[in-house]
Amino acid sequence: MELTKDSHIIKLFDFDLSFGKNITGTDEAGRGPAAGGVFASAVCFPKHSKDLAEKLSILNDSKQLSKKKRDLLYDIILNETINSIVCIEVEEIERINILNASLKAMKLAVEDVLQHASAADALDGNLSKFLVLVDGNKMIKDFDMCTQKCVVKGDSKSASIAAASILAKVTRDRYMEELDAKYPEYGWAKNAGYLTKEHLAAIDKYGLTEFHRPSFLRKHFEKQEQFSLF
Repeated sequence: MELTKDSHIIKLFDFDLSFGKNITGTDEAGRGPAAGGVFASAVCFPKHSKDLAEKLSILNDSKQLSKKKRDLLYDIILNETINSIVCIEVEEIERINILNASLKAMKLAVEDVLQHASAADALDGNLSKFLVLVDGNKMIKDFDMCTQKCVVKGDSKSASIAAASILAKVTRDRYMEELDAKYPEYGWAKNAGYLTKEHLAAIDKYGLTEFHRPSFLRKHFEKQEQFSLF
């Protein structure tokens, strides 16, 4: 693929470079499902080159890419970036709620990347040259290592956020496939824990597992109780 200034990957890199800072992007996967943990990843590109842009020419929002393309990008991103992937499991999601769990996963992933990136840059803890780009419209709570900025739909605008979205989604999908092997009745390898018709039917038949998020199923069970009254 011949890269031009209008190539999507060039636009993604240019967006990050436009801030004049060392960018770390972060994104999450798994806020919506009713089963499994929520994952977040943070990614920092230590260098930008034509060779890397060519390798990542198909990079985009993970939801816009096929599984095959995500898997291909996953290995490249792991090897070519400073990155971290964090999971917050169901027990903590239920305790602090899914938004806080997502932001906590982002915070932990970002802190890990910044520690490694600053060490590689020999900054001696001075992170004023860094900027964190957070996908969405919610800032990371209790975070003061450096400045952060929200980017709505950032996984289609920023190379670092798009790369983080790939790592988070692929890792979570593989995790749900592992859980599916333990509880095949719920179809998690296929539905990733989302409440499909088949998933809900399995819950009604087999009940909940330790990997379900009870708070996500309150409305479903309330509806079941209402029907049982008639």
